[in-house]
Amino acid sequence: MNVAVLPEVMVAVAEQRAASDVLQAVVAGIARCHHVALTRIWLFRPGDLCASCRFANECPADERQRCLHLVASAGNPIGPDFDPSRLHGAFRRFPNGVRKIGRVAATGEPLLLQEIRGDEAWIVDRDWIAREGVRAFAAHPLVFRGEVLGVLGLFDRQPLGDDDFRWLRLFADHAAVALANARAFEEIDALRARLERENEYLHEEVERGHDTELVAESDGMQRVRQQLRIVAPSDATVLVTGESGTGKEVVARALHGASSRAGAPLVRVNCGAVPESLFESEFFGHVRGAFTGALQDRAGRFELADGGTLFLDEVGEIPLQTQVKLLRVLQDKSFERVGGTEEIKVDVRLVAATNRDL
Repeated sequence: MNVAVLPEVMVAVAEQRAASDVLQAVVAGIARCHHVALTRIWLFRPGDLCASCRFANECPADERQRCLHLVASAGNPIGPDFDPSRLHGAFRRFPNGVRKIGRVAATGEPLLLQEIRGDEAWIVDRDWIAREGVRAFAAHPLVFRGEVLGVLGLFDRQPLGDDDFRWLRLFADHAAVALANARAFEEIDALRARLERENEYLHEEVERGHDTELVAESDGMQRVRQQLRIVAPSDATVLVTGESGTGKEVVARALHGASSRAGAPLVRVNCGAVPESLFESEFFGHVRGAFTGALQDRAGRFELADGGTLFLDEVGEIPLQTQVKLLRVLQDKSFERVGGTEEIKVDVRLVAATNRDL
């Protein structure tokens, strides 16, 4: 390895705030050594491709909850048909403990193969090894505070000595810290965005004002109170029906206040006031650049209501296309922001109201 470039690369890695940028800076920096055929990073994430994983037959059943995902890749290929940045090839997943990458992750022990002939039994793609002239392989676990985050792997066209291996270890340790810091920054940014959104929502609630107590003493309202006492402690989805002005929102607030979620947010959406084109963004949020005017990431109402109750007033006004996506959230408790790919899990109780005969 050309160790002279590593300090400069370490500085570049440390300057990154986003985890994806940290990962790309790591592999791009190592690939500045032109005899590096390929360098890659795999990180632990939930198992998701078991049916099509190349190594599924070697994966223990109790290890399928999580596996190593290929998240960054770079290199200096000789072959014209090989894209070193591609993340969706045959080796995009490794089960924990399986093959050399998986064993490095499972044991937390680094691995150095100083001389590769090309005919070793462990090599899966011998044609690629021969075409790229690979002569050495090294892998280091990415460890932060005792936890293995993933694996940094390197295929080199020159033999790797002990000094090279120690430098790579230092680089892997630095990369693990930078990755952990980037994740912390992302979490802080996400929390800040959520607090800003919640603050905005609370301002709306204060300005609008609302009643939270049932005060009527009629026989009908006594029946409503009895029904509330029965349903409030559960997590059952509730539909409140009645003519406009009869207090459906008051009932919804009383239900939330009598539930185990009373200390968590009650988030209201007036479905009759949301433009049809904005329903998905209102419910699920969006990422920056998802559409014209999306200048920053924005949490939706489901995220704001996580742990609490989401009240959909005039639920009958939701467009059919959005209802399909709403059904998925009710079934799976998960969704993606508009323009995003990350699955977001939520724990939300749904209360809806309508003056229509659904």
